[in-house]
Amino acid sequence: MKNIRYFIIRSGLTVLLPIALLGTACSEKNKNEPEAQTAPPKTPVVKIISPILEQPLYKLTVPGELIPYEQVIIYPKIKGFVKKIFVDRGSVVKKGQLLAVLEAPEINERYQSSRSDQQKYYEDYLYSRQSYDRLKKAAEKNGAVAAIEIDKARSKLRADSAAYAAAKSTTGASAQLNDYLRITAPFDGVIVDRNISAGALVGENMTTSLFVVAQNQRLRLTVAIPEKHAASVNQGTVVSFSVSDHPGKIYHSRISRDGKLLQQSTRSVTVEFDVDNKDMSLSGGEYAQVTLMLRRPEPTLWVPATSVVHAQSGIFIVAADSNRIKRIPVAEGIRQDSLQEVFGQLSPQLKVLKTGTEELAEGTKVKIKN
Repeated sequence: MKNIRYFIIRSGLTVLLPIALLGTACSEKNKNEPEAQTAPPKTPVVKIISPILEQPLYKLTVPGELIPYEQVIIYPKIKGFVKKIFVDRGSVVKKGQLLAVLEAPEINERYQSSRSDQQKYYEDYLYSRQSYDRLKKAAEKNGAVAAIEIDKARSKLRADSAAYAAAKSTTGASAQLNDYLRITAPFDGVIVDRNISAGALVGENMTTSLFVVAQNQRLRLTVAIPEKHAASVNQGTVVSFSVSDHPGKIYHSRISRDGKLLQQSTRSVTVEFDVDNKDMSLSGGEYAQVTLMLRRPEPTLWVPATSVVHAQSGIFIVAADSNRIKRIPVAEGIRQDSLQEVFGQLSPQLKVLKTGTEELAEGTKVKIKN
């Protein structure tokens, strides 16, 4: 009892605590308690499926634009004054129809001068040919004409022939310039815009156009196909579309042209569909809501949408490889009802968790539920 110590605590009251005895009692109590048992972790049970290899026909809805099949802005080739105009905005025209006439007196004078030069060189050419033919005939008699005279006549004939050909070309060029004074329609269509009046000076460095002509009896429907669907477009692709001008009416067409090249700015491929518009029900320039029927060029793999995990580390599916968890990165394609198209290191024989989760770490052992 010599080692027992005493402490005084609380409001002057004296409490005697045999510390050594207290410690001994606690130690005996801990020895009498049974040790806690650590239960082994349970193996997660998972349900698996196999990816489906399919090539389904699917719908893609995108915006489109109707534009005239052909449209051209007409500028004058030469400088001149507008003498007369035969059409106005909204006029329906035929190919080759006269739209306007310009006047440029200097062009006509140049043409007349070229024709006069052509006639002069033509007369010189005829005279040289006649002279050469006469000397050649006279030379058939021995000693009648010297050989050098025949050579001179032949040379003169060739020179006059070249001069006549040059004059003829100059006249043709002047005649072509004279024809440019007549403005004609390049194809059947309608005058979309008219920017001139009689008496206006037009041509050369001036930027003002004369007319805008568009062909609206046949239209082009242009559609930008997103990059992920570009490979699904082929020559058999069909399209249906509607425009706000005619609610409830559906138009149909088949692909006509495929741009093939991916546009870097929009990451899309532009395709065109020809639209018959002989009844003029469509105006051209309208926006359309387009539905395309597409099919992948080859079968692709599909899994339930619940199998795809979206995490901060990326998009992946969880597979059971030899009863061990394996995460496989994938890229998503299109969605069809409850199925999701996926691309990656996959095969139809792969065992994929029907409900993917990021809670199962790589390599975790699992039990497969039948």
